[in-house]
Amino acid sequence: MLTTIDLAHWLPVIFAALMVISMFAYVILDGYDLGVGILLELESNTHEKDKMIAAIGPFWDANETWLVLGVGLLLVAFPLAHGVILTALYLPVALMLLGLILRGVAFDFRVKAQAHHQPLWNRLFFVGSLLATVSQGVMLGRYLTGFAPGWGAWGFALLVGASLAAAYALIGASWLIMKSTGALQQRAVVWAQRSVWFAALAAVLVSIATPWVSPRVFDLWFSLPNVFLLAPVPIMSAALFGVIAYSLPKLAQRQRNGNDNFCWIPFAATVGIVLLSFFGLVYSIFPHLVIDQLTIWQAASSTEALLIMFFGAALVLPTIIGYTIYSYRVFWGKAGELSYQ
Repeated sequence: MLTTIDLAHWLPVIFAALMVISMFAYVILDGYDLGVGILLELESNTHEKDKMIAAIGPFWDANETWLVLGVGLLLVAFPLAHGVILTALYLPVALMLLGLILRGVAFDFRVKAQAHHQPLWNRLFFVGSLLATVSQGVMLGRYLTGFAPGWGAWGFALLVGASLAAAYALIGASWLIMKSTGALQQRAVVWAQRSVWFAALAAVLVSIATPWVSPRVFDLWFSLPNVFLLAPVPIMSAALFGVIAYSLPKLAQRQRNGNDNFCWIPFAATVGIVLLSFFGLVYSIFPHLVIDQLTIWQAASSTEALLIMFFGAALVLPTIIGYTIYSYRVFWGKAGELSYQ
């Protein structure tokens, strides 16, 4: 039977793990629909734009539930860290919310607007998607530097913001390859072929810059035996980038011949890359919630409060997972025509 000391140790670990799961689910699920929004401006045909929106229409709003869950867990389980992080990230958080609001408004208004106003709402959907994406990347970059001042730290944050936009564009294009057909699917392959190189370059640049801006990460990555334990992460990531780059021309050729088999490979490989990135991130910062300032145990609520919230999370999390699985099962397969009825 667990003692009070055991609970005080393991409950913060459990809630930290739930936060990681929530943010990973958010990056994958909202990442692809933010990516589709970023790619929307590359499509000139209005009917094809509607198909792109239809590919994310049943999911995009519910995908943001994972962001709410992650931030909510941070607030109730680690209030000290919540105060420090949200205070330091006030500006990018505000910009992210502005971007998400623009997306929501544009999504509903674009179909109801008169024809000469629709390009404006399409553009605002793109702007909202890009703004939310870059803001999230800047938030991550600032977090990794421990909110350090100076142009170097902010330059790194902007690099992470641009890198996240490339990653979301890749996962968005990969989603469209799975969910669309015909000309749009062919264009999605082209977008994926372009974005995979930007995403790979961004991954290399961020991997080089991260130990440079964070002494803690440098010491961790390049000490023994960690250098050998972490070596599979970049190797496997490079292999998955190679799988994507190799598979895309093959997919395009098969799809032109009416064969849509293995259209899921680019999306699955991108999910693998994100998973490896999350592993590297968690390995680099654990057990800190605020790098070099607060550990998960220092920032945690009382054991009694965490225990009560644990039972609440045990009810809420399976509900969200079940709803997510159900909605994706209902709307499985290729996206149909866009309908707001």
